[in-house]
Amino acid sequence: MDERLISPIDHDQEEDAKLLVGARYNAIHRLVRCLFAERLLDPDAILWASDGRQAWFPLWPSRRVLRFTCLSPGPAGTLQNRGQIEVLDGMGMRQAIDDPAALMKEVAPCLTISLAPDGLEHLLRDIENSMHNDMLARRHRQNWSAELRRKIVTAHAPGFLDYLEGNMPSHLAAMTLDQWGALEGHPFYPTWKAKPGLSPQDVVALSPEFGARVHLRIAALRSDWAYVEMMPHVGSYSAWFSKHFPDLWRGWSEGLKERGKSPENWLPLPVHAWHLENFVRREFAPEIDAGIFDPAGPEIETLPSMSFRTMLPETQEPKPFIKLPVAIWLTSEQRTLQGKSIHMGPRLSTLISDILSKEDDLNDGLEIFVEELGAILHHPDTGDEHPGRFLSVVYRNADALARADGLLPITVAALLTASPVDDRPLLCELIARKGSETEADVAAFFRAYARTVIRPALAMYLLYGIAFEAHQQNSTILFDHEGQPRKLLIRDFGDGRSFAPLFKERGYDLKPFSREGILPTTFDDDISLVRSFVIDACLVCHLHEIALCLSEQYALTDFRLWNILREETEQAFDALRPRMFSDAFWAEERKAFLEDPWPTRSVLRMHLECYRDYRVEHQLPNPLVRAQ
Repeated sequence: MDERLISPIDHDQEEDAKLLVGARYNAIHRLVRCLFAERLLDPDAILWASDGRQAWFPLWPSRRVLRFTCLSPGPAGTLQNRGQIEVLDGMGMRQAIDDPAALMKEVAPCLTISLAPDGLEHLLRDIENSMHNDMLARRHRQNWSAELRRKIVTAHAPGFLDYLEGNMPSHLAAMTLDQWGALEGHPFYPTWKAKPGLSPQDVVALSPEFGARVHLRIAALRSDWAYVEMMPHVGSYSAWFSKHFPDLWRGWSEGLKERGKSPENWLPLPVHAWHLENFVRREFAPEIDAGIFDPAGPEIETLPSMSFRTMLPETQEPKPFIKLPVAIWLTSEQRTLQGKSIHMGPRLSTLISDILSKEDDLNDGLEIFVEELGAILHHPDTGDEHPGRFLSVVYRNADALARADGLLPITVAALLTASPVDDRPLLCELIARKGSETEADVAAFFRAYARTVIRPALAMYLLYGIAFEAHQQNSTILFDHEGQPRKLLIRDFGDGRSFAPLFKERGYDLKPFSREGILPTTFDDDISLVRSFVIDACLVCHLHEIALCLSEQYALTDFRLWNILREETEQAFDALRPRMFSDAFWAEERKAFLEDPWPTRSVLRMHLECYRDYRVEHQLPNPLVRAQ
């Protein structure tokens, strides 16, 4: 990495050097984890020292050896690199590996897959960009933390969470935590901060980990060129928008009239400010010239959430989230908003809401962010919505964040992020609310946490065939004043998977979305793709990471938390068994969760193969097998 490119402005050179070392360490740590978890390097070939920490990996094609000074094996095949890496040649010469590009070039001949011709080049470029943005974010985090510490002291609050609860409306406290948790990213993404299409200034101005505020333009789309999907209670797009955004509606309507257009023939369509100026004006120039899309209109300031392109207006009373496409490559994908999300978000929201209205036990432990309304550019003659993936919107109701019950909503990724007060994960602040942090306290907290997540997620899947993508970004936990988890709050249903035979057997229906070239999400014959969605998001990327964090933070050396996770999963299966359609189905699913290897997405492999297949999976050793 060119060390001159650390920041868009000058900074202290010594501090820059520390940030660079830290960014390289973070990138190597993630690469090692992904390489062995996905078995791109065979973990069985590792030679371990007697201390269980020092290890060697032979690179047979080059007749060299990688030496790890501190490589820690963990549950589910997790390998954590906590020390230095060296490469030893046949003459016994040692060379330190302190850069991810050097690591990848050493191991590339040993990978168990065939790379795309430019796969390694693309990976290294994205890792370089990710490290650059990692340094920018951590420098900003230092200043943000110092500012928050001053506010916490001034407010005489005992901790970060207490300060937020006492000084902000609950929805803004929740969004502050959501942005705070955007620092670390997906646990198995080696390019978690890659935004190669953005300048450093734009990264800072638009990204949630910088506490950004982003403007949206309320443009106009001719109503006969729009497909609109609504939940049943929504009367019309315009009526809904004018109710939730009355000031914007007035400004938008008056602007159209001033330009000689009738608001009755148009729909308000929010557009991300960067997307409008850097993509829409150019790519949709024909639609603008033809009077199909009008880019003028009022603006609203919003808080970008952890997903970058889902925005919450910064108002004292909660307004709906606005989810938008942005033609930016984020973590190796361009963040479009396809017709699938427009159609299926409101449909699945309706189905889940209907189920919860009749299931008291589920309703007591589960809430959802309903996606009430969506719209996309839709050709009135051909029905083509493909260009609309760059000109679309989904509105997500934020009422679940406006708590009147004293519960605090915290996005899961924020729980694993260091507090500005003591640099410990925010999980620790919740556990400490009871006055002590003994092993018994940690175990009790994790049991309650696992139950809060597992029970509703398994109930929706096993009884109704609905898979929540309950990973760290989409899952919010509602905590009480004593720091105890009480409810699971789930978002994002546009890509949610479902198994039709199960919900149909219980009298429900869901119109599936089907388009050539777009992967389906509703399945009739094979439940395995739905099951893997649950296991990957809920167990691998969420509960697995919570257990790892607590085990490391509190130096828990045995399988205590994994025993708890197994027990809670077993109890959830036992509780649901009387309501399942057959003992055979119950036994098959129980085996898949508790005994079989866990399927999870092969993100690094997909990157190296240039995403020729978006559904590549690998299997991790099931940590619940040993926890018996």
